Amino acid sequence: MKRYALVLMIFSSLFSQQSAQKTIGTIHRHDALADELIPAEARIEVLAQGFDWSEGPVWVKQERVLLFNDIPQNTTWQWHETQGLSIFLRPAGYAIGTQPPGKELGSNGLAVHPQTGRIIFCDHGNRCVAELYTDYWVKRILVSQYNGKRLNSPNDLVIRSDGHIYFTDPPYGLKGPDYPGKELEFNGVYHLTPQGQLNLITTELDRPNGIALSPDEKTLYVANSGKKKIWLAFDITETGTATNGRLFFDATPISEQGKRGGCDGMAVDNQGNLWATGPGGVLVITPDARHIATIETGVATSNCCFGGENGNELYITADMYLCRVKGVARGTQF
Repeated sequence: MKRYALVLMIFSSLFSQQSAQKTIGTIHRHDALADELIPAEARIEVLAQGFDWSEGPVWVKQERVLLFNDIPQNTTWQWHETQGLSIFLRPAGYAIGTQPPGKELGSNGLAVHPQTGRIIFCDHGNRCVAELYTDYWVKRILVSQYNGKRLNSPNDLVIRSDGHIYFTDPPYGLKGPDYPGKELEFNGVYHLTPQGQLNLITTELDRPNGIALSPDEKTLYVANSGKKKIWLAFDITETGTATNGRLFFDATPISEQGKRGGCDGMAVDNQGNLWATGPGGVLVITPDARHIATIETGVATSNCCFGGENGNELYITADMYLCRVKGVARGTQF
């Protein structure tokens, strides 16, 4: 009954929001450049609400829909401008057995494979990265182990145009840091080649989280949502190898001001600016690491992506909300 009540609540809230055009939060501009990326009339629209923890948004251009996850409810949702909200996949993650690894059983980060068009999942509950075959509504596991040991709970991913996949693997999907089923001693960032070879990029982050590529696909950005609220940058070679890891931006001072949220998911626009969820909401950061704006939702903000007909709409998952800011800079895939 709880699931049906949740569905009714979300659909009811969606209807009321469409008629009332509910907005939340505030957009702060810290630099004049922000005015070129975010129009003066921009607002944070609420498209739907009532989720336990919304995450992993991805825009599917062919269908003109947004997919995103409610991880605790083990559900992938689909949102369409005119058709509204509907269930895309449930269960979205863990489905078999009586001993689930933790409370976050659903999937997290989502991506559309640039070559096959299939949806690629960071499957928290099943501790793997998988692709969905919608013809049969089954998942095929792409990777679930490193050196013979099970991954922790893949969190977020990004796919290069030639099929190289980069993903993070913190322990958020497990039953705490001392869960005996945690087989790896570290929380890693990985590179999966199109041939299926899994390479470890780094173990230096205690909670690697969001991940993104620059428009030229030569820089990889990785967020850390643990003790250090930071983003790292890596150089990407033509063969896909990540090298020269370095600090890109430190959000610790913002967190120390009492702003809610950690460094989580992110998107990159076609000018190379990061739209990175972190303390306070979505931080807009230039390629030379200047923090020029904050889209402050007022709640812990998990992730964002570009979408819409022209790619100039920013969709944001923030705690119980699905939100949108119209008219912003255009995403890299548009």
